[in-house]
Amino acid sequence: MPKQRACKLCNTIFEQGEKCPKCGAKEITESFKGRIVLLDPEKSEIANKINIKEKGNYAIKTR
Repeated sequence: MPKQRACKLCNTIFEQGEKCPKCGAKEITESFKGRIVLLDPEKSEIANKINIKEKGNYAIKTR
């Protein structure tokens, strides 16, 4: 199983590639804490508070 990585800019969690699939940034890390899974960001209060518009897996904190 590939190691999961998180983008330091948009906090997207992904498994493949050397850059973020959502924003294209190369600032990635394997060290992150927590996870938010958004299935319907339009109805989610959490997505609204952290300003996320797309569904997916997001890290709460990256290092």
